[in-house]
Amino acid sequence: MTWLIPFLFFVMAAATAVADHRPNIVFLLTDDQAVNTLGCYGNNEVSTPNIDALAARGLTFDRHYNTTAICMASRASIMTGKLEYKTGTNFSHGPMRLDIWQQSYPVLMRQAGYQLGFAGKFGFEVLDAEDEHPKMPEEAFERWGGGEGQTSYKTARNPSMASYAEDYPHATRSYGAFGRDFILEMAQADAPFCLSISFKAPHRPTTPDPVDDEIYAGKQFTKPINYGRENGLHFAKQSQAGRQYPRFEEWGYDKRYDEVMATYHQQIYAIDVAVGMIVDALSSSPAAKNTIIVFTSDNGFFCGAHGYGSKVLPYEDSSRAPLIIVDTRTEEPEAARVRRLTGNIDFAPTFLDYAEIQRPESMDGRSLMPVIEAGLRNDALPPHHETLPLLNFWGPKETHCLSVVSEDWKYIHWHYAGDGYEATDELYHLAEDPHELENLAIGEKNAASLTAMQGAHSQQVQKLRKEAVPFHNYQQFATLFDRQIAWPDKHHLAEDFTDTKSTGGQK
Repeated sequence: MTWLIPFLFFVMAAATAVADHRPNIVFLLTDDQAVNTLGCYGNNEVSTPNIDALAARGLTFDRHYNTTAICMASRASIMTGKLEYKTGTNFSHGPMRLDIWQQSYPVLMRQAGYQLGFAGKFGFEVLDAEDEHPKMPEEAFERWGGGEGQTSYKTARNPSMASYAEDYPHATRSYGAFGRDFILEMAQADAPFCLSISFKAPHRPTTPDPVDDEIYAGKQFTKPINYGRENGLHFAKQSQAGRQYPRFEEWGYDKRYDEVMATYHQQIYAIDVAVGMIVDALSSSPAAKNTIIVFTSDNGFFCGAHGYGSKVLPYEDSSRAPLIIVDTRTEEPEAARVRRLTGNIDFAPTFLDYAEIQRPESMDGRSLMPVIEAGLRNDALPPHHETLPLLNFWGPKETHCLSVVSEDWKYIHWHYAGDGYEATDELYHLAEDPHELENLAIGEKNAASLTAMQGAHSQQVQKLRKEAVPFHNYQQFATLFDRQIAWPDKHHLAEDFTDTKSTGGQK
């Protein structure tokens, strides 16, 4: 398949036209990592020294969300800067189309002269209209260590990483070694580079590196204040329809909490080691003072919060993720916290901004560069997103929803009203209730805030109706999510929806 033929005539011109002062990009993405798993986010029971060191020299974001909290859709949004209904990409909908992939940050940055490297779980495939079989777009990268599907924790089973298997039999450290080698090689070249490392960890099946078995052996972990079924009784009935609800018990959060969390944190410890390998290589290379480093996750994870496991749902533990950004060009940076509302759709336009590439108008995200520069100077932060949608088009039809989050509030509208369900609203004042322990949608006290967030929800529904791709079953959701359309007038759309790929596997 000829992935880049439409652009080959532009590559050489772009590479020579753009000055070499542009910064390198190192993008580090984990899988299923909750915010409260890092020392820099207030957890003093874990060991994450290398990631915490990044936070100590950069910005830590406290209001960062994945607009779809599941890996395939989130990674598609990360690569393209577009909301899921504009990428058309998720497990039960389909792969990414070639025309959409061609506007992703890897393709656009390579056209403009960047050296591209990728290793880890890519998360989705790309479909060429001339080829009926979707494929990994490995030809878009100078160095490829990526893999299909969920990949494996055994390095030897990942064909593109097999050369690292002898020294690093567990995949997590192998990705650190790939990143180290890519940086040391590319830092000698004249062109800037963009390295994307996509860790499989701490995604299930829980398979920690045995060399770290002693790190949390026998340790007891403090449960969060929103832990357990008793702290989820106020959640809508629809949220219990997905696999997130039974996984509280199936995965042992109810009776084996310390054991489960020790394994989970052990996987994150290996990520921290790999991050250290990459940062050390960067520090010893000519790129040491001309690189933007970004660390984040493709979604959060419940870990027993509210009596749920896994992700997908629009609640904080699932949709919110850690985000740390370092600009090594900054002299004597002061660590700072950022409360501006940011999303996974912001990475692609940010990378293009640093690369001095005009972003496609179809991107939904906004460049974080103004926020980063102001934060590192300790200046007043410019405004960013006023609201962001939190989308779920996957899994049981009862759990499909469009929610809206602002810096201080979150509104969730559960539209499904068949089979004994009722359409339900939830409203949380995140500034005062960050653990979502009280639903404020009932009563008159917060009527003004509820009305305002419902208005923002309606705006997002209209945007969905106007901009959703005309394929992969997205158009119907604008009607389903519309609060002004009564259930009898739209129930047929929900009942006709068949999610053929929502069961099985460890998504």
